[in-house]
Amino acid sequence: MAIGNVVQRGIQIFVYDEKGCQVCTIPAGPGPQDGLVGYTSSTINVRRCQVILTFDEHGRQIATTPAR
Repeated sequence: MAIGNVVQRGIQIFVYDEKGCQVCTIPAGPGPQDGLVGYTSSTINVRRCQVILTFDEHGRQIATTPAR
């Protein structure tokens, strides 16, 4: 099922499907620049320290990219 909405509250990122049901939570990280970077219908990008982590719609990490 596709991602419908993603919301960051504090250091937690909540992922919702198209029907508004919560699918998973992803920790954002403690740093001031850490947190939700963006999302599509199939991925979520989260910054933690100097790395951008990409997660699928189930909260599984699928990629890592150095942050600029």
